[in-house]
Order: sequence, then C-alpha cells, then structure tokens
Amino acid sequence: MNVVIHPVHFDASNQLLEFINKKLSKLETFYDKIVEAEVFLKLETQQSVKDKVVEIKLHIPGKTLFVAKTTKTFEESADLAVQTVAEQLKKQKEKVKAH
Repeated sequence: MNVVIHPVHFDASNQLLEFINKKLSKLETFYDKIVEAEVFLKLETQQSVKDKVVEIKLHIPGKTLFVAKTTKTFEESADLAVQTVAEQLKKQKEKVKAH
C-alpha cells in the first residue's frame, strides 16, 4: 500500500508521520487490496480545543473510502479515523465475499 501524508500549512514531526504510517499499516490485516492511503493533517482555524483534523482517503479497487476525525491531538484523531476506516473495510470485504 502506498501512503501519502499531506500536512496542510504546517510541518508534521517525524514522530507523527511514523505514528500514522504504523496505524495505517495495520489496515492491511483487514483488507489486502488497498491501493493507496492519502492522509490530510489539518488545523482548524477556529480557536476551539478540538482543532486537529485527520482525513483519510483510502483507495481500494473500484471504490474510495473517506473518514475525517477531529480531536485535540493528531494522534487521537488518527487513531479514531483508522478505527472507523477499518470498520468500513470490513464491511466492504463482506460485500465482496457475498458476490
């Protein structure tokens, strides 16, 4: 799986990039046909406590799955986004098996 991480308007630390890559690599245990994962890291402009946004676009054959999560840390947002997209992958795998 090809992973592309786009920090928007800031430089992400290597520690954060490694954390996200590690989380995304676990998705292949659910579905091994993932083509690419695009991750967008954004800071909300409103002055709220929950301002770290992680968006994951997962490209699989014939479909693109999308998840966006916002919390107070990028790690927490990434964690929730990966969990949510993992659920979507499991559902997609079931649909493929059913056909």
